[in-house]
Amino acid sequence: MRTAARLAAVVALTVAASSAGAQTRCTETTRFDPPLRILHCADGLTLEVERAGSLRPVGPDGDGHLKGAEIGGNAVFVTIPASRRVRRDGFQILTPHAVASVRGTVYAVDVTRARTSVFVEQGRVDVARRDAPLIAVTLGPGEGVDVDESRDALEVRRWPQERVRSLLERFGR
Repeated sequence: MRTAARLAAVVALTVAASSAGAQTRCTETTRFDPPLRILHCADGLTLEVERAGSLRPVGPDGDGHLKGAEIGGNAVFVTIPASRRVRRDGFQILTPHAVASVRGTVYAVDVTRARTSVFVEQGRVDVARRDAPLIAVTLGPGEGVDVDESRDALEVRRWPQERVRSLLERFGR
């Protein structure tokens, strides 16, 4: 059953990324060590998704730039250059638990059934519960937050080096 679910996730990612590439100025590549699917966009946006992860690009604007991406499981490593275009419009990662809005940033989002974890390597990221987008926290370099279904306030923490290393190794970093 697990193999079928992973295969379905890979197929969903391939279909979503292919349709995104047709509507935007993005191309998809595959990396095998570690196994990743990578979406490179003309404006410099790069989304690296674990092979078993699911990613659905969120509609391009009139200029063909992605507005965001919806992540259903596993992890994604996001690189957004500090360009005028990205700075003006921003970019959002949507998960079942959280919304992460960014500009000029390098960060990772890890999604499980129980929670969404966001870690910032460079730049600043605003994170809010998906059902309470006006109550956000801002993460800086080295900081992370775990968002689950509880109603507790989001707590920004400096992540221990071992947790950072464990997440970033999944992307070959």
